[in-house]
Amino acid sequence: MALLNPGDKFPELTVQLPDGRSLTLPDETVGHYGVVLIYRGSWCPYCNAQLASFQRAKEKLAAVDTRVVALSVDDEATTAELVAKHRLEFPVGYGADAAEVAAVTGAFVNPDPVYLQSTGFVLDRDGKVVVSVYSSGAIGRLVPADVIGLVEYLAAHA
Repeated sequence: MALLNPGDKFPELTVQLPDGRSLTLPDETVGHYGVVLIYRGSWCPYCNAQLASFQRAKEKLAAVDTRVVALSVDDEATTAELVAKHRLEFPVGYGADAAEVAAVTGAFVNPDPVYLQSTGFVLDRDGKVVVSVYSSGAIGRLVPADVIGLVEYLAAHA
C-alpha cells in the first residue's frame, strides 16, 4: 500500500451510489477542485459530523468550485439512510471494497470488523492530489473550513 502524495494522479475508483448510478473518480471532479472523503461508516459519530459539516458548507464549497464525493464499506440501505438523515446532496458511495481502496489510496483498514479508516483528499482541477489526510483511528480528518481556505489560496496563486 502506497500513500498518495501531492502531485500524484488520484487513482481510478468506481463509486456505487444508492440511487443505482455509479461515478468514477477522479473523473467526477476533473475541471473542478475535488474532495474525496473515505469514511469509517454510518455508525461512526465523527464521520457523521464530518459529512454533515460538508453538507452545511455546500454553498461555500460551490463558491470555490469544489465538488465532494464520499464513500465507505457500508451497504446500500445503510448508506441511503445516512444520506437521508443528513440530507446529503453530494454523492455518497456504498459497498467499497476495503482491500481494493486501501491498495490504491493507502487508506488504513480496520481488520475486524473490516472498514476503512477516515481518509481525505483534496484534488486539483486535473484530478491530482493536493493534500492527503490519513487517519489510523477515529479522529484526524478534513474539515470544510480548511478545504475552502486551501482552495481559495490555490485559486489565487494559480
